[in-house]
Amino acid sequence: MSPLRRLLPDGFTASLLATVVLATLLPCRGAAALWLDRITDVAIALLFFLHGAKLSREAIVRGATHWRLHLTVFACTFGLFPLLGLLLRPLAHTLLTPELTLGLLYVCTLPSTVQSSIAFTSIAGGNVPAAVVSASLSSLIGIVLTPLLVGLLLAVQGGAGSPLEGVRDITLQLLLPFVAGHLLRPWIGGFVERHRPLIGFTDRGTILLVVYAAFGAAVVEGLWRSTPILALVLTLVLDALLLALALLLTAFAGRRLGFARADRITILFCGSKKSLASGVPMAKILFAGHAGGLGGLLLPLMIFHQLQLMVCAVLARRFAAQANVAAAPAHGASPGTGG
Repeated sequence: MSPLRRLLPDGFTASLLATVVLATLLPCRGAAALWLDRITDVAIALLFFLHGAKLSREAIVRGATHWRLHLTVFACTFGLFPLLGLLLRPLAHTLLTPELTLGLLYVCTLPSTVQSSIAFTSIAGGNVPAAVVSASLSSLIGIVLTPLLVGLLLAVQGGAGSPLEGVRDITLQLLLPFVAGHLLRPWIGGFVERHRPLIGFTDRGTILLVVYAAFGAAVVEGLWRSTPILALVLTLVLDALLLALALLLTAFAGRRLGFARADRITILFCGSKKSLASGVPMAKILFAGHAGGLGGLLLPLMIFHQLQLMVCAVLARRFAAQANVAAAPAHGASPGTGG
């Protein structure tokens, strides 16, 4: 793949950009906006129901024995990132609009991604079973921890309500469908496994739906009039700084704690990423009725999402190349040693 091709957005990112343009030109208004809001609620519940049906209890049991790795990933996701958010908050408050500052802090509260964490771990030669468990449990634990972290990080900014109310709302709208899907797994698990593209379609479709509704409402409220171009550029810079710090510190933690190479790769990819698939639906619930709307608040997450995909793709290929180089001498020597 050429260097230029690597810099081009993937299909889903292009769809996100097209959705933002559509919401800018043709935002939903009035009664149509109310109906769209109800439809997105149903789509979000279906999304988490299907994720619950997909998660295997056997995988959880298999991976639970690697508790040091999982604790390290969770500490990075729900401990390191909030600390980095606190560190960057004064800078963000100075450089960004209030909505973009809230959005940057919100990124720091989210769980890890699932699909891309596992995919990059696999490409790089990491511990894939551990990545499956860490990423899946991170998404599940985030249903409770993210609202609490939102309350701690964002309340001082005036951007969120009571953390306990957030936990309650997330439990009712996300956790209950997830648990229902998981309990029904013995009956519907086979169907879900045979139709995995259905979950991918639901993931992407739900995100695009919520983004369209959020940006449409924000455009009606004057999003682009109150968001300077320079603030968007600086959001990209701060997102890149946040990702760089997370990658450096997760890599350092893996080495410092004495993990094997495969486990360090898993910690790097699972502990440095944030989930767009969880973040968009959660934002709709946690910031319902927020005066500034969701459009500006979601921009830092969308930018961070694309950055982490591009950077981690490069890192994964580099790890894979290093493994191939390390294995090459052994492969070259085997004919001679075998006579």
